[in-house]
Formats: sequence, C-alpha cells, structure tokens
Amino acid sequence: MSAPPPAGSALVRDVAAYSLARLGLVGLLTLLLVLAGVPLLVAALLALVVALPLSLVLMRSLRLRVAAGLHAARARRRVERARLRDQLRGEPSSG
Repeated sequence: MSAPPPAGSALVRDVAAYSLARLGLVGLLTLLLVLAGVPLLVAALLALVVALPLSLVLMRSLRLRVAAGLHAARARRRVERARLRDQLRGEPSSG
C-alpha cells in the first residue's frame, strides 16, 4: 500500500465508484439470473447475497483505497478535535 490515502474529493470519488461498482455487480448478477429463468425478485435477492463476497474479492483494491481514505479522514478529525479542545481550555495549540 504505497499510495497515499485519498483526501477530500478523492475519497468521495472512491466511495462513489465502489458503491456504483457494487450496484453494477448486483445488477449484472440479477440480469444473468433472470436470463437463466429465475424470477426477478428471487434473482435480485440472490444477487444481493452473492454480490457481497464477490465484491470483497473482485474490488479489493478499491475497497482498500476507501478504507485508507476513511482512516485518514478520521485521523484528521481527531487532530482537529484535539486542537479545538486545547483552544477551548486556553492551552496553546501544537500545530
């Protein structure tokens, strides 16, 4: 994992891409099952169940980018929260 974690709009882009890819996978699986003669509702439910483990395997790099971006955002919020607490206490900020 040598690439730096995404920030801001890159994180939003990665989350949107991952979500759309997962929805696309569910749609593709549903279509394949319907073409195989499975009723639509059953196909959609089965596709949802099958798409979860498949997306974990097929979209690993995108999922890791999203996780790294969320981790970085959480760390930035933690630092900012600590800085604001220090300011409210009247202590000098260290940044």
